[in-house]
Amino acid sequence: MKTRIPSTAFALFAAGLLLAVSGCQQVVRPSSPASTSSRAVAWDDYVSALLESEFNANPPTAVWAGRHEFDGRLPDWSRSGVDNEIRRMQVQRERALQFDDAALDEGRRFERDYVVARLDGELFWLESAQSPFNDPSYYGGGLDPNVYVAREYAPLADRLRAYIKYAEAVPAAAVQIRQNLRTPMPRTYVQVGRIAFGGLATFYEEEVPGIFSAVTDAKLQADLRRANAGAIAAMRGLDAWLGTLEATATDRFALGPEKFGEMLRRTELVGVPLAQLKDVAERDLARNLAALRAACTTYAPGQSDESCIAKMQADKPQGAAVAGAQAQLARLRAFVEENRVVTIPSADQASVAEAPAYERYNLAYVRIPGPYEQNLPATYYIAPPDPNWTRAEQDAYVPGKASLLFISVHEVWPGHFLQFLHSNRSKTRIGQIFVSYAFNEGWAHYAEELMWDAGLGQGDAEMHVGQLLWALVRDVRLLSAIGLHTGGMTVAESEALFRDKAFMDPGNARQQAARGTFDPAYGNYTLGKLMIMKLRNDWTATRGGRNAWKDFHDKFLSYGAPPVPLVRRAMLGEGAGSLF
Repeated sequence: MKTRIPSTAFALFAAGLLLAVSGCQQVVRPSSPASTSSRAVAWDDYVSALLESEFNANPPTAVWAGRHEFDGRLPDWSRSGVDNEIRRMQVQRERALQFDDAALDEGRRFERDYVVARLDGELFWLESAQSPFNDPSYYGGGLDPNVYVAREYAPLADRLRAYIKYAEAVPAAAVQIRQNLRTPMPRTYVQVGRIAFGGLATFYEEEVPGIFSAVTDAKLQADLRRANAGAIAAMRGLDAWLGTLEATATDRFALGPEKFGEMLRRTELVGVPLAQLKDVAERDLARNLAALRAACTTYAPGQSDESCIAKMQADKPQGAAVAGAQAQLARLRAFVEENRVVTIPSADQASVAEAPAYERYNLAYVRIPGPYEQNLPATYYIAPPDPNWTRAEQDAYVPGKASLLFISVHEVWPGHFLQFLHSNRSKTRIGQIFVSYAFNEGWAHYAEELMWDAGLGQGDAEMHVGQLLWALVRDVRLLSAIGLHTGGMTVAESEALFRDKAFMDPGNARQQAARGTFDPAYGNYTLGKLMIMKLRNDWTATRGGRNAWKDFHDKFLSYGAPPVPLVRRAMLGEGAGSLF
């Protein structure tokens, strides 16, 4: 039910990441006794049926994949629709488990475990977390109109027809959303809901007419005005309703230790005790703080860590963030190729743009067309500062050029964009479709330290400070997630932790602390990175060490994006050792 659209900002807005790609074709594999057996054929038929059931239940998933026969349709978000989705997933899980190891070859066994893990994770958010009834951000991905207005997959008039159909569906969806959401609501949930729904209304009203203004068909323009007016009113209504909840908003957002542990087990197959997990986070934070101190000794000798960070952040990119990021991408791609970091499987590129009004809850993210699209660019979005902040807060929010460089690494080369160039070419549709949050964000975060280790910046201390800043942010995210949801940490205490240990400006610290309340899995950036680093070191230990890193990266990305423990088992075998 929850539509997960790929983006580094947190496409899922809650947790776990489903990349919206599709597949009605049967996977083609080399002929072998296993692949020609009746059970193998039955498994392939199951996969095709599973995907079609997914697309019919979650049409935006299919649309983002490039299956445009689903254009304009939204999921059934009614209470009965949510119940039906839970039953659908439960049935699909039971069917997958009917295929035992003896019936499948190695590749299909991996697919089965991948499918079951994905269904378990989604069922956690529906059943245990009750996200459709507790969290306005649950609906963000499904309502996102970006594919119609920004992806040139068809002539503008055809995309306008699709947008009109979408806009016509928005009022009914808004009614379902309001009926679902329980009150009183945590204040951070109210805030993010207002950003999303109010931002959508603003986008519909101020941006959409201009985007489609070149269409000369008078009837289509009249239909757009009518449908858009209904969508604007629906989102304005949701925004206004959430506004009435501000006075009674609470601070009761914590999952609690039991559900937090369940979330890790069911969404990422991580069964580490919380005390050990906290220790892992604290040790990585200490490691990165020590590295920061060493870098600052060179970059800003005699100054405090805070002054060192401030010096780096004051060195702004020329032409502001969007222009600065665009200028960085060619340099990064060339570095990846010249240093044999990982294979770049195509000539595809990403453009850079300012984030739309309804998606400015985080600094940066990337939108990547699914594997059914042809020759379409991805877009790397950067959010401007909130105009309601003070001028000093707005200036501080814009990253320094070194910090921005590693944001571009994370989003594009060799982070999310390159990762999805690989996953879109996975040998199995399952690998193209379902994406683990920790794999996705873990890879992109891992890419930051990888690029520094590979020589990006040529040892320049300012560049190292830029890389370490984001490592500290992700360490604090993990500690905040654990604290907010299992340790009684307040939002104000989380915000202070981001300021004190990750040296964040007030605006970013405020955003990050709030995000931890409705995205309890955002510690997956560090969890995923550390699991990947451990797997890399274990796999390459007998294969040439650092000389085998490129081979490791190519093999790791070939699996699609399942929970990292599944990849560890596939690459190292049973009893493959500890995750961290």
